[in-house]
Amino acid sequence: MSDEKNTKLYYSIGEVADMFGVNTSLIRYWEKEFSIIKPKKNRKGNRLFTQKDIDNFHLIYHLVKERGMTLSGAKQKLKENKDGVDSNFEIVKSLQSIKDMLMEIKDTL
Repeated sequence: MSDEKNTKLYYSIGEVADMFGVNTSLIRYWEKEFSIIKPKKNRKGNRLFTQKDIDNFHLIYHLVKERGMTLSGAKQKLKENKDGVDSNFEIVKSLQSIKDMLMEIKDTL
């Protein structure tokens, strides 16, 4: 199932909301607030998010929900140093996966 998700080109707003455990209204709101989230829309007007949109949403989610920044603070941070924020976020994700792996090893011992 996870391989299928990795090969999808577009995700619906409901799928993205489920990925992050938030309401679809939050995704629509952040889409308006942050210019880096730019979903395509089909003829019916449904939003279709690419993996890049999801990665950008994950970055915003990290800044706002996990680090506790305000929306204006997150906008400013992304505006000033998006590359630095990206690399810092990737490091945090790597460390989190290492921590999870070590916790699994500890539990099996």
